[in-house]
Amino acid sequence: MIDLAFFLEIIPALLAGLPMTLQLAAFSISIGFIIALLLALAQQGDHRLLTWPIRTFVAVFRGTPLLVQIFLIYYGLGQFRPTLQAIGLWWLFREPYWCAIMALSLNTAAYGSEILRGAMLGVPRGLVEAASALGIPRLLTLRLVVLPLALRQAIPSYSNEIILMVKGTSLASIITLIEVTGIAQGLISQTYRAVEVFIAAGAIYLTLNFTIISGLNALETWLTPYLPPRT
Repeated sequence: MIDLAFFLEIIPALLAGLPMTLQLAAFSISIGFIIALLLALAQQGDHRLLTWPIRTFVAVFRGTPLLVQIFLIYYGLGQFRPTLQAIGLWWLFREPYWCAIMALSLNTAAYGSEILRGAMLGVPRGLVEAASALGIPRLLTLRLVVLPLALRQAIPSYSNEIILMVKGTSLASIITLIEVTGIAQGLISQTYRAVEVFIAAGAIYLTLNFTIISGLNALETWLTPYLPPRT
């Protein structure tokens, strides 16, 4: 049986880790989106010297577990401490906080770049040709025609990536960051009551993700009023 009193007692303790979870999610999603957009734009041309390194990066980060990526960045790059100190980057890689953000950002950038690239390819070619016929420069066409339509089309798929990244922040606890999952692990080691603790932690993640989904659905409805609302 689940002890309801204990369940309600641990909720405030778990919520103490929510600010860290939100920070990790906000920073990684924001940085990852900027990188993803740049990578997607870079792949719009036929420059193989630029395209192949990007596709290699995407394949590596999409093809390996996020857990392994966090370990490699935090523990793996730490083996190159003298080199990192020489170039002035050790302050970045010695902190688990920044290593977690780096791993999460690069991971979501790899997935996001493919989402955005597909959305850009989905923009009707006739619109681009019409803009060209009107004498609109290519960069201006990209900014005023392609990107607005592509971003609207990408919202449903990118929403899923945002939710996955919020849940992915739970892996930051393995490198000593105290967020919701990290606090949950500490409570389990103290009380040996894993069921109640993980149910409470799951409820917090569920509430957070439901709020994010509702906000993203509202944004999608606002940007695409001509489409039926999602249920």
